[in-house]
Amino acid sequence: MSNEDTLVHECQMEIAGSRYEIHVFLQADGRHVAKTVLASDDVLINDGPSLEEVLAKHRNLLPLAIDSRAMLQSYLSSRRQ
Repeated sequence: MSNEDTLVHECQMEIAGSRYEIHVFLQADGRHVAKTVLASDDVLINDGPSLEEVLAKHRNLLPLAIDSRAMLQSYLSSRRQ
């Protein structure tokens, strides 16, 4: 994200009892970027040609990202035992 990006949409999505913030930015070139911060070192970013398209893509991929991280944590925890 550059300093020229403009925040054009904010919303929340609930997944497995947790709420996740989605921020959509308009870039100088007209593309849209959706961003969700999962942790300080873990950010999900998707881009698309329009607000509607990038938001739909992000809403479809966010649950998958959450599930994949949960599966990784579960796997790592089981290996430590």
